[in-house]
Amino acid sequence: MIEILCVVGARPNFMKMAPILSGLSKYPGIRPYLVHTGQHYDEEMSRIFFEELGLPAPDRDLEVGSDSHARQTARIMIAFEPLVEERAPKLVVVVGDVNSTLACSLVAVKLGVPVAHVEAGLRSRDRTMPEEINRLVTDAVSDLLFATSADAVENLRAEGVAAEKIHLVGNPMIDTLKHHLDAARARRALQRFALVPRSYALVTLHRPSNVDRVESLRGVFAALSDLSERIPVLFPVHPRTRERMVRAGIEAKPGLRLTEPLGYLDFLCLMDQARFIVTDSGGIQEETTALGVPCLTLRPNTERPITITEGTNQLLGDDPAAILPAAKPLIEGKFPKARSPKLWDGRAGTRIARALARHLGAD
Repeated sequence: MIEILCVVGARPNFMKMAPILSGLSKYPGIRPYLVHTGQHYDEEMSRIFFEELGLPAPDRDLEVGSDSHARQTARIMIAFEPLVEERAPKLVVVVGDVNSTLACSLVAVKLGVPVAHVEAGLRSRDRTMPEEINRLVTDAVSDLLFATSADAVENLRAEGVAAEKIHLVGNPMIDTLKHHLDAARARRALQRFALVPRSYALVTLHRPSNVDRVESLRGVFAALSDLSERIPVLFPVHPRTRERMVRAGIEAKPGLRLTEPLGYLDFLCLMDQARFIVTDSGGIQEETTALGVPCLTLRPNTERPITITEGTNQLLGDDPAAILPAAKPLIEGKFPKARSPKLWDGRAGTRIARALARHLGAD
């Protein structure tokens, strides 16, 4: 039996890992050992995501929790190293660009264990973003690089990665979306919030550039309040954003409806039926493209430019005052054409599993 360690640490990782584990179930000679670093520290939300995505319980939870970037990365490495030494895996699979991705990749490669990086090659060219550093370093030490789109492949080739290491496989997050979309549509999330399909805006903002500075956060809420005078706005609030609101004494106006974070299926239901989304999340840029729902991204750059060139995404820059002018055409019914990038077909997990099996000699 060939054992491989599959690492998740934050909620988006769960959505990317689920279809890979499903694909690996077709190869009885491979045993995936699921490691949850505990980087995402909301125990209840983690439990909900595991249940809704049908993920098996982690074989090991490192229970690292929240901390600064440096301390959290170090704590993950300290906890992960003895596990790698204990299990002696043939491969470590990491996904995305969170601190767990970087930390576990570094531990593995220093112990001589090959690394496979899922979602390799994404680049924002903004090194002030911790995720960009995580992506660059993880790709530099990985042996197998699974790219979601052709532009990611081009980035890796431009950085000198050998062609035989790179695999264009599609997007496993879209596998999860397609697999669960019917179940999400059967939820009563809209009724719970008294919303009408295609008649509301959905908001999710959590990046430090938008929520950590008081002046930025005040600008966000002023812009969303203006927006809520023209269309109902629902905002599931990330814990970090909520804490910053309280600290700054910011209160939402009545037209802007705030709620606690939602489970995957409820949020997918609301996203699927929204008129448009306002976000700073990379994953939501991809999901809205797959759903054909307009997306307004409050960031000056994106590591997922394919969601603009072949999707429904629009970059607004970092000024919240840009939200309302960009939203007006959408409120009036002028929508971008829905398109879907190559291989975003719900079969990325199958392709990744096949490539892993081939690499391990278990196909």
